[in-house]
Amino acid sequence: MHVNGNATSAHQNVALLSLATTLADRITTSAEIESRLGATLKRLRLPTGLLQRVAGITERRNWAEGQSFETAAIAAGEKALAEAGIDASEVGLLINTSVTRKHLEPSVAVRMHHGLGLPSSAINFDLANACLGFVNGMSLAAQLIDSGAVRYAMIINGEDADEIQDNTIERLNRPGIGRKEFMSEFASLTLGSGAAAALLGPADLHASGHRILGGVTRAATQFNDLCVGSVNGMYTDAKALLKGGMELVVAAWQEAKKDWDWSSMDRYILHQVSSIHTDAIVKAAGLDRTKVPVTYPQYGNVGPASIPITLSREAATLSPGDRVLLMGVGSGLNTAMMEIAW
Repeated sequence: MHVNGNATSAHQNVALLSLATTLADRITTSAEIESRLGATLKRLRLPTGLLQRVAGITERRNWAEGQSFETAAIAAGEKALAEAGIDASEVGLLINTSVTRKHLEPSVAVRMHHGLGLPSSAINFDLANACLGFVNGMSLAAQLIDSGAVRYAMIINGEDADEIQDNTIERLNRPGIGRKEFMSEFASLTLGSGAAAALLGPADLHASGHRILGGVTRAATQFNDLCVGSVNGMYTDAKALLKGGMELVVAAWQEAKKDWDWSSMDRYILHQVSSIHTDAIVKAAGLDRTKVPVTYPQYGNVGPASIPITLSREAATLSPGDRVLLMGVGSGLNTAMMEIAW
């Protein structure tokens, strides 16, 4: 597969200053979800333990009473500011990358901007690109910091899987649903809730920051109809999606070799989808499996928050100078890879 495009970026003076997460308090096991689908599984003669066996997901998080994706994201943002030692008044840009939204207008970013007490001068908007949004947001913010347009930027994300899962389970329990329809909505049952925030700033002012070196993005938008979702449900051609995604990853990986050598990173932080997806990327790119941490068994697919949540949990095991590659494939299809010098 030939991929065209020139979306390769190299950053001169940008660092990841802090990364914070807010995890949802309520744990929903795959066994609980399958128990709600018991009659359908029996009627379709599908085995129990399907989510764990096929996707490798044992449980996922959902927001508890009193929690919401917006307040959780704001809490993560507050932690990120505190950890970086940066006052909210110094932030010049906030990019919200959440897939979850309660309404079309206004943007989700305005609630987060207000909740964090950011100044009137801080640019704020939503950036939507399925599961790649957070990495895309980091790349865009890094370019603006390099240009001198802003000094500090926050990338923020909050996801809520409750509504889509409830709607999906209700629909899959209808009498007329067949095996094909069931499997086309299977991915909705793997989703989880969570929130994350990252603060970026100029590397020369923060010696302890983690340098964002750059990366690549590539598109294969001929596959735009393989995974289509809303709060009502997400419909996926899993086989074609995996095949197209792996072709795109390999093509982007090969093209990136002209500018980047990612064959021996200290850690590969992948977007967390499932065991099948992770194993396919590891094989396609020839990654060292011992350097690919996974969080999907406990958290499921938390959309754009998956990469920052996984990186946050892995941060304690990283040492200064370690090379870290963020990698993901998002519905559409798009892929992004970004190197960070820890």
